[in-house]
Order: sequence, then structure tokens, then C-alpha cells
Amino acid sequence: MSRIAARFEELRRNGRAAFIPFITAGDPDADTSFAILEKLAAAGADLIELGVPFSDPMADGPAIQASSQRALAGGMTLAKVLELVRRFRRADGKTPLVLMGYYNPVHAFGTARFAKEAAQAGVDGLITVDLPPEEDDVLRAPAAAHGLDIVRMVTPTADERRLDTILKGASGFLYYVSIAGITGTKSFSVEDVRRAVAALRARTRLPCAVGFGIKTPEQAAEIARIADAAVVGSAIVTRIAATREARMRRPALVRDATEFCAALAQAVHAAKEGVVLE
Repeated sequence: MSRIAARFEELRRNGRAAFIPFITAGDPDADTSFAILEKLAAAGADLIELGVPFSDPMADGPAIQASSQRALAGGMTLAKVLELVRRFRRADGKTPLVLMGYYNPVHAFGTARFAKEAAQAGVDGLITVDLPPEEDDVLRAPAAAHGLDIVRMVTPTADERRLDTILKGASGFLYYVSIAGITGTKSFSVEDVRRAVAALRARTRLPCAVGFGIKTPEQAAEIARIADAAVVGSAIVTRIAATREARMRRPALVRDATEFCAALAQAVHAAKEGVVLE
């Protein structure tokens, strides 16, 4: 059983939703992002999304775009992202880690080489925002050969026919985008998300994570009562940027980011307290 499957099964048995934080590798610099990364599990992260910085992150809002630019300006590359994962795995062999990014860096790196090296580094899954299901066999085939899950995104505009295409070949979990638009710019409707998650559960046994638009512990808890996981990215990245601009030293910046993640995790984990599945 993969790390992703094992973690969701553990959470299901305990009647809990997952907290999935997102940070950008190399933001605000490589050493600081690693210092945050290595503390996320202790802060309550059940899975981790690590963003691969890209110069044109079209699906991301201003906060994550800016984090990519900071990381790239600091010299972060896909090869260095994989090195961060290797360093992470030296101390943490259990927490599932998913790389989230765009296909261009993977193509430039070499798709087959990337899949092999990502798996060897300790990556568990891939979310490739700009690679649609109709075209992702170029990555899905080598990823499957090395045991990497292809996590697909479902948007509010996906109709039944489109959903059929998305579900075919998806693995690990589904990432439901709670708003139509880019990250970090709008708030979600709880009822809309509830209906969407119910519709997905009627079609697949894959866990359903919900992201985009979750900014507070209270909103994270709302999602955790509906879905299998709550993903928080822009709010964490914005917090990192604010502490950097305030010229906090690295220990204080890392502490602030991880304390915020701990508050989010606590809200997510408490949302379904007392519901234990046999």
C-alpha cells in the first residue's frame, strides 16, 4: 500500500479528515523552506504538497506566483526540489509528499528521468496543473512504472462527461477546486462544495481533498466536515511572505508558519471528532 493510501485509510478508521499544507520549495530561500518542510508533520500535516516553482504559474493567484518568483530568484530548480525531498526523507519516511507544479520543468528535466528520480527521492504523487487527462499519459505511464500517483484536479465546471475522463487513470486522491478561478482570490460556498463532494463520492472511492479559497482554521474545519482533506496553500504562503517582509529571522519565521499550520491542523482534526469508522 502506498504512503498516500495508507494515510487516508488510517484517517478513515479514526474518523478524521486530513490537513494538507502547501508551501513552495525554495520560498523564501532553500534553507528556510526546508526548515518549514521538516516541521510540518509535527505541526499536524497528514500529507504535504510541495510546490515546484515555475515562471508562469497560470492557475495560481498573486501570493503563490510571488512565492515562485522568490524561489526562482534564489536559484531553486527542479533538481534542487528533489534534493529537498531527499533531505526530508532522511528523517521522515511516513508522511506522504506530493509535488504540485507545471509540466514545462518536468519536460525540460526529462519526463522518464523525472519520474524515476522523484520516486527515488521519496515523492508519492504528482499534481501537474497544466497537463490535462487527455495528454497526461506522457507522465502517467512513467509515474505508474515507479509507483507515483497521478492526482487529478476536478473543477466546479466539470460535467459528467468530463468527470469520466478525469476519473479514468486518477490515483492517490482527487483534488476538488472549490472555486472557479485562480488560487487565493475568492471564498468558497459550503453548500456548493458539499454537493460537489457528494457527487464525486457517488462516482469513485478515491479520497476527495478540497482546496483553493481556504484561508482560516474555521474555513478549514468547514471543509473537513464535508471532504476527506482540506488543502491550504495561499494563506500559508502569504504568512511566509509577510514575516519575510517584516525581516523576521529564520527561527521566528519558521515558528510563525508552523504555528499557523498547527492551528489549521487542529481545526481540521477536531471537525469530525468522535466519528470512528469500523
